[in-house]
Amino acid sequence: MPAPDRLALLRIVATPAALDSYQWSKGAIVMRVAPDEILAISSASSVRSGDPHAIELAESGFAGIWLEAAEANEFLSRWCEWELPAQRPAFAQGAVAGLPVKLWFEQDRVLILVPAPYAAELAERMS
Repeated sequence: MPAPDRLALLRIVATPAALDSYQWSKGAIVMRVAPDEILAISSASSVRSGDPHAIELAESGFAGIWLEAAEANEFLSRWCEWELPAQRPAFAQGAVAGLPVKLWFEQDRVLILVPAPYAAELAERMS
């Protein structure tokens, strides 16, 4: 199984209303990690939020791996102690295999994100 790769993300911290006002390009993956924070795989469109204090930063501190849905379900059934979301697309975060993870679920695949220092440990647990 391939090891997780470093991913280029966009982190935005702003008021919840400002985050709701962002417009995203088609195919963007937008993960609401907190009421006032988003991690996205995409760049926001040229339409900015109405919050002049919004913080937009390139985020390179995560590694991730895409798995086919069946492979992800097999891994998560062994290592995840909490109930996964039934609807797709969906975002969830918590401990999996003793590691802090963020999960993005699509119909046919799942993205598993970990802080980059944990990439080797995730790869070890997945093998």
